Amino acid sequence: MKDQLVVVIGGTSGIGFEVARRVVERGGQVVLGGRDPERLERAVSTLGAAASGRTVDVTDKSSIAAFFEPLTRLDHLFAPGSSYGRGKLLEISDELAESPFRAKFWGQYYAVKNAAPKIAKTGSIVLMAGAYSVRPPVDGAAYAACNGALESLGRALALELSPVRVNVVSPGMIDSDLWARVPSEVREQNVASFSRDTLVGRPGTVAEAAEAVLYLMTNTYTTGSVLYPDGGFSLR
Repeated sequence: MKDQLVVVIGGTSGIGFEVARRVVERGGQVVLGGRDPERLERAVSTLGAAASGRTVDVTDKSSIAAFFEPLTRLDHLFAPGSSYGRGKLLEISDELAESPFRAKFWGQYYAVKNAAPKIAKTGSIVLMAGAYSVRPPVDGAAYAACNGALESLGRALALELSPVRVNVVSPGMIDSDLWARVPSEVREQNVASFSRDTLVGRPGTVAEAAEAVLYLMTNTYTTGSVLYPDGGFSLR
């Protein structure tokens, strides 16, 4: 990653921040995107001189375009930042049901659209989906469909944008700081449920997910692939 420029939208916390930290640690530079100016400033300050950041709303096409406009070139793009909900078909509101596609699918789609003309031919794009693409929950049909759509998008873009490499990471439950924002009993129930459904008996760590992303960025013979750092969840 030495002297390479990596854009991470959603880089103020969780997997995104850990990817950014590891890029800087390996000699690269990062441009972070996030919705909250204060969290963005803290993340950039923590990463030091090799990092910069700008606010961006992934549900707003014009905001995404404005984020990329000042950049003349970049080497890698990772845009996991999104906020969405899920629920059962007959219970969830239309707005909440559509939220994974608005933020997670279209947010990444338009990030790629704006970044693609500026990505080095030796560079890469890593899309973020999720293991529910192949093992759907009983309360998230639209969310599962969104993850599946992102995996298909990654394969299609690998063909269209070649020689730029495009891959998808589809993790299982990652026990990141995002879970600290939900009630402890909800987190504990999800950890217990996911642990029962995996082969390794636990959720993943942020470090494990970040290393999967870095692999997809740096392995120059990997494109059009979907990687499942999910502890075997998709096999049960």
